[in-house]
Amino acid sequence: MTNDTPDWLRLQKALAVEAEQGFIDLMGRQYRFSEFLTLSFGKFPQVLPRDERWRWQEIAAQFAKYPQMELQDRQHLIAQTRKYLHQLQSQSGSERVKEGRSEGGMREYSPSNSPSKITKGFSGVQNPTTPIVSEVSRRLAPRLEQKLRDLPEIGALKADKLVRLGLYTVRDLLFYYPRDHIDYARQAKIRELKAGETVTIVARVKRCNCYVSPRNKKLMIFEMWVRDNTGELKISRFFAGARFTSRGWQESLKRRYPAGSMVAACGLVKQNKYNKLTLDDPELEVLANPGDSIDSLTIGRVVPIYALTEGIVANMVRQAVISALPAATHLQEPLPSGLRQKYGLMELKDAIANIHFPPDSDTLQRAKRRLVFDEFFYLQIGLLQRQQQAKQIQTNAVLAPRGQLIEAFYEILPFQLTNAQQRVLNDILNDLQQPTPMNRLVQGDVGSGKTVVAVIAILAALQSGYQAALMAPTEVLAEQHYRKLVSWFNLLHLPVELLTGSTKIAKRRQIHSQLATGELPLLVGTHALIQDHVNFQQLGLVVIDEQHRFGVEQRARLQQKGEQPHVLTMTATPIPRTLALTIHGDLDVSQIDELPPGRQAIQTTVLSGQQRTHAYDLMRREIVQGRQIYIVLPLVEESEKLDLRSAVEEHQKLQDSIFPEFQVGLLHGRMTSAEKDEAIGKFRDNQTQILVSTTVVEVGVDVPNATVMLIENAERFGLSQLHQLRGRVGRGAAQSYCLLMSSSRSPDAQQRLKVLEQSQDGFFISEMDMRFRGPGQVLGTKQSGVPDFTLASLVEDEEILILARQAAEKIIEMDATLGRWRLMKEELKYRYERLMGGAIMT
Repeated sequence: MTNDTPDWLRLQKALAVEAEQGFIDLMGRQYRFSEFLTLSFGKFPQVLPRDERWRWQEIAAQFAKYPQMELQDRQHLIAQTRKYLHQLQSQSGSERVKEGRSEGGMREYSPSNSPSKITKGFSGVQNPTTPIVSEVSRRLAPRLEQKLRDLPEIGALKADKLVRLGLYTVRDLLFYYPRDHIDYARQAKIRELKAGETVTIVARVKRCNCYVSPRNKKLMIFEMWVRDNTGELKISRFFAGARFTSRGWQESLKRRYPAGSMVAACGLVKQNKYNKLTLDDPELEVLANPGDSIDSLTIGRVVPIYALTEGIVANMVRQAVISALPAATHLQEPLPSGLRQKYGLMELKDAIANIHFPPDSDTLQRAKRRLVFDEFFYLQIGLLQRQQQAKQIQTNAVLAPRGQLIEAFYEILPFQLTNAQQRVLNDILNDLQQPTPMNRLVQGDVGSGKTVVAVIAILAALQSGYQAALMAPTEVLAEQHYRKLVSWFNLLHLPVELLTGSTKIAKRRQIHSQLATGELPLLVGTHALIQDHVNFQQLGLVVIDEQHRFGVEQRARLQQKGEQPHVLTMTATPIPRTLALTIHGDLDVSQIDELPPGRQAIQTTVLSGQQRTHAYDLMRREIVQGRQIYIVLPLVEESEKLDLRSAVEEHQKLQDSIFPEFQVGLLHGRMTSAEKDEAIGKFRDNQTQILVSTTVVEVGVDVPNATVMLIENAERFGLSQLHQLRGRVGRGAAQSYCLLMSSSRSPDAQQRLKVLEQSQDGFFISEMDMRFRGPGQVLGTKQSGVPDFTLASLVEDEEILILARQAAEKIIEMDATLGRWRLMKEELKYRYERLMGGAIMT
């Protein structure tokens, strides 16, 4: 049935066959007769007069009760329905119902007394180019909050299985979006087939055959040769299980597809081992005639592919969705019509129907655009509301942007700030003067000078009479910050202390006491800063470095050490624009996008195992000139599962066999803090020329004399992490090198590593990293706060995200409370809480 014209013949034929078979509620391949008629009358054709809609709905309701009816009632209902359809067909005019008319979208249909065509279908799919459910009676449709077990098409047994997918209600099912679609809507001739395409063909069966696989006695293979007027094709299907190997079952299968019958087959076109084309394990349906419509949930359609789990097959979910789709008419539209028109968005109920069973790829894209927009839009509304709420908070820490400490610091700095550093610093100092707490993220590439900017912000707090805290994710990085701050603060006669898990008890107590009295203005540390015994007298500024490595609660606990302190977060992992908007949409973001003058580009080369001697030769030349080397490996000890070079084993081999004339040091995460300090200290003082390490050197180890970074098994790292590791060299004036050693022959792995050869731009590299690995992997932690989108992709849907942000900003500007849009406010509460789990970033 198309949107324009009912398929009168199909309905009349179904009614006739049911009557001929004795009113037994025939079972088709997909649906029973009663289900087919309920679905068919569940949508209004456009030619149906408005004053007839009540009757159309009533018939649908009657057929829903058909299984419980007595024989006499079934006979009466079918007789009355056939009579009513005949009257409507006559009224609509011969031009409207003429068979084969292209405008109505119907195909020529030859009536047949054989029940085969009708009894195997009842799918409710009247034409593969129309949605399964269009306009359905709201009165007859299931309720959105109705339990799936209460739907007669699903029942308790199937509902218990669907619970494994987290599906309890009709609404859950409507919003259980397909993870993908396969487009079988394109019908092609055999001669037109190309490997890699998904198509539907209609052809005549020449012959078919069944046999048990000689390699697997429980695998039955069915082969069919079909032909159309352009060529011939052999297709195969595979049936796993002992019951399929019986001769009786095989013969019954062959009888379904007799020679000379017409079949519709859809699947992926593949090239077999004989270089001939075939359809990969296709869906098949027998047609009574070449022009017949196709009664299938897959053949000739854009087919939804759902995420499944054990015990749940694809068609169970598809059929469940079909039973729930009429409830889409209960969905109220939360977005104002003006907003939908401006951004070209489909109505919500139509988008839900078409994301599941679209008539074609174009409609699918329009439906997906609307639903992706919704996911981004409500997230951005939530983030902007948080930002608005944060601006309502007052802080007593209004800090002075100028003063003696900052002036004195400028005098001891041996270099001028870059334009980018000065721009970001102006943003920060302006925030610190406001009565609302600063909440700013500073992004900057490795070596761009974020720490200097943070120090000036800290001095602004100290000269205004407040304390400051700087938290780093690792002891190595905290120690690095502490050493740098001590070198500056000693000249300014300011005390600074370091608090980590390795700090001795006596020292820890001293720090706690000095913090509480205000004697200690600045404390640097790791997670130890958020412990209960750490209490500041008057905390005015919190600085969090590599903030994405901390969880939401950890960052919040540090902020709670003061009364609404200013917060400055920093990251040396440049974040792509889409990711920044998504996880930092409630923050002000500044970028230091300029490196200090005099830095040379790091020469990066991807090497194979056969080129290892070239790498060692370069390292020897650099060491002879007084330089130092990093060698980074993924593991500490040998792993039986992964063929990776171990740091411990490699250190021994390099010291004994490869570089016996040099000192080789070792650094890894399992060492004690004292051992780490000793290893880093020896390398910093050039007592060891080569440092073999795991990724613990990714941040925090700053040795300007190091000029070569060799990374083993580089394909095992993400691009952003490789870029971070590369940033450990190139920190001095000498030319530096990064050697990416890869044993992988995978084209994808080689393509990824080539990105580092071609670019030094951290933002570009992180963008490519996200495209290769996904947003969660770029940040490298499950605590990163990346929303769990159902449909939206930060890689593919950047344009929609930007539009959603613009729309959200406009809405918040008009009414931040959403009081003018009750439905939008309710939808925001439902979606935002589910998307973010009640906690989002800072």
